[in-house]
Amino acid sequence: MQSEEADIEMETMARQFWAIGDPVRLRILRMLPSEPSCEQACNVSKIAERIGLSQPSTSHHLRVLRQAGIITNKKMCRDMIYWVRPEVLSELQAELASVLEGDVSGG
Repeated sequence: MQSEEADIEMETMARQFWAIGDPVRLRILRMLPSEPSCEQACNVSKIAERIGLSQPSTSHHLRVLRQAGIITNKKMCRDMIYWVRPEVLSELQAELASVLEGDVSGG
């Protein structure tokens, strides 16, 4: 059972690394606030304008990040706003450090 849990964790981590492995999504992460607020609200229109993509393309990138659990969203201030989940990024950073500290030579 423990091996199954480890496999699920590895799949989640791989999905999260894949999600942030795109330059557009990295740019989006850099602009999103770390907590929901109307003052720093980032909706699809604002994000699309800043990165120079169409709203549908921006929505796709936001969906990938949301499905990976890296960002979250909420209807607020008359818009759907997005923000980063810093605790998830911290966990991902720690996991990467753990992997890199391990014996990657395989023997």
